[in-house]
Amino acid sequence: MFSFFELIKFEYPYILLLIIVFIVCNKYCKAQVESYYMPHLNIFTKSKKMGTQLSSFLKWIAIICAIVALSSPIQELNIIKNKKDGIDMVISLDTSGSMRQRGFNEQNPTQNRWEVVQEIVNDFITKRVNDNIGIVVFGTSVMTASPLSYDKKAQERIIKNLSIGIVGDQTALVNSIATSINILKQKQTKSKVIIAITDGADTASNIPLSVVLKMAKKYNIKIYTIAIGRSNTYMLEQLSSNGGGKTFVAYTKGDLESIYQTIDALEKSEIEQNKIVVKEYYFFYPLMLSFISLLFFVYFKNKQEGH
Repeated sequence: MFSFFELIKFEYPYILLLIIVFIVCNKYCKAQVESYYMPHLNIFTKSKKMGTQLSSFLKWIAIICAIVALSSPIQELNIIKNKKDGIDMVISLDTSGSMRQRGFNEQNPTQNRWEVVQEIVNDFITKRVNDNIGIVVFGTSVMTASPLSYDKKAQERIIKNLSIGIVGDQTALVNSIATSINILKQKQTKSKVIIAITDGADTASNIPLSVVLKMAKKYNIKIYTIAIGRSNTYMLEQLSSNGGGKTFVAYTKGDLESIYQTIDALEKSEIEQNKIVVKEYYFFYPLMLSFISLLFFVYFKNKQEGH
């Protein structure tokens, strides 16, 4: 709990100084104290004294919590260093029916290919904190699971919720590359990369391979392809060799881990430019506490004056 509060910051910390103003006014401005607290409620002007200790306590809780809410408490969940020459990257994942095949992980033979890919890709994304990453999945059709984003936590959840056959059981690899290119083509960054992983031959694409190769070359996009097992490496090599990429073949989970480590080493951002801060806001909690305290204060004040 202590470590949580250590991470809390305020967007407008100077507003907290109002607490001192109220304390000073409470001591030295007795004739005007009620108007400072709640100027629009007549109930606060009917009594010159604050009443019981409970009423006084509720009043100060309402005031302090309202000021804390105005100062906008936040927690910085992630500070991301953005790069001037950073990398825009799309990871294209095969979710076709053949990814159900087991035995790819020698340490856990019951794990299917897709479960292994989920685990390794999530680990890879987590390490690429400086990159703008998008996620595409393909089967019979193609779906953009995540646009380009720096929010790795959200992308981890997205990948964990994807499943085999989500877009059909066939393999539309070339179509997925075309979709990935469309995501990247408008970006102005120096490095644009596609990483495509599949375990089978293309059986569902309706876009010619030659068109996709021209598109990748036109927009200066590098393509890395990864084959799981003995899939159609000829097409994968054509895709990767077009823009200076590379084709890898993985026969085990260990191979796949090594491949992603290699790609991670090959594609590095270099120049720091600014920071992107992911924030979570907490103003609602003190504001709600202030509102509840005010309701109880009004209730007890009315009850006292009724007597």
